[in-house]
Amino acid sequence: MSARRKITVVGAGNVGATCAQVLATRDYADVVLVDIKEGLPQGKALDINQMGAVLGYEPNVTGSNGYEESAASEVVVITAGLPRSPGMSRDDLVSTNEKIVTDVTQKVIVQSPNAILIVVSNPLDAMCHVAKNISGWPKERVFGMAGILDTARFSTFISWETGTSVKDVQAMVLGGHGDQMVSVVSATTVGGIPLRKLVAEPQIKAMVERTAKGGGELVNLMGTSAWYAPGAAAAQMVDSIMLDEKRVLPCTAYLEGEYGIDGLYMGVPCKLGPKGIEQIIELDLSDEEQKAMQASSEAVREVVGVLST
Repeated sequence: MSARRKITVVGAGNVGATCAQVLATRDYADVVLVDIKEGLPQGKALDINQMGAVLGYEPNVTGSNGYEESAASEVVVITAGLPRSPGMSRDDLVSTNEKIVTDVTQKVIVQSPNAILIVVSNPLDAMCHVAKNISGWPKERVFGMAGILDTARFSTFISWETGTSVKDVQAMVLGGHGDQMVSVVSATTVGGIPLRKLVAEPQIKAMVERTAKGGGELVNLMGTSAWYAPGAAAAQMVDSIMLDEKRVLPCTAYLEGEYGIDGLYMGVPCKLGPKGIEQIIELDLSDEEQKAMQASSEAVREVVGVLST
């Protein structure tokens, strides 16, 4: 066995496999891909390993139906859970995925008691509560991936609208991971220039709207949830933790008074390092943005209220 550091991704569906693939190409750690479906994680791991021979990274991905191989992982990404199918209410999804995330968390913490948990399963904000309650771990080590994805969507639309490189777009989307998310236009710049100086209000409103419904737009097009951008977004969080990059990224973190919100997982800018969330950054929001954050928190509380734990 190699003595490299270890990352586990639970759930070998599209999001989990993409996350594992992106991490494999980074080539600094071994990746374990776990899924209950026999053959699926083994097959995807084999495929990703064989891609290494083409792209030039070491074939160190292991597929497994159990958790033994995941032992002593430093970061565990949980993508397991059912996607929302047509006609399924949000509440149905909560109870089904609550059982799955509970089971996964129980198994993960036995094998990797010092890990950091990144939750990607939906409904995201509620599933973070489940992972935190079941693990009993401190809030710094249990958080979720949503804001990076929402911000990536917003940034993409801004790049197209302004005809500038997406590398020069600095955006921030906070709040719950749903229609109530908050695009912080006041903190959004292109090459350091405030977005409002470059784009008229109606166009900004349209981009904010499209971002909030971004997941739905993809489901309508493909009949299923997105995976390339979500998988890469989760991998970016793992990088910041494992490589001690101290990136300030929007993450779904447990708030205890920040932004006037208490006892709830919400998307806020976080500094990520080896300890997990090392700092929650409090932006100066406009009154309108602060109101939107409150409305978003009420929507999240409603979904969390459906949990059985």
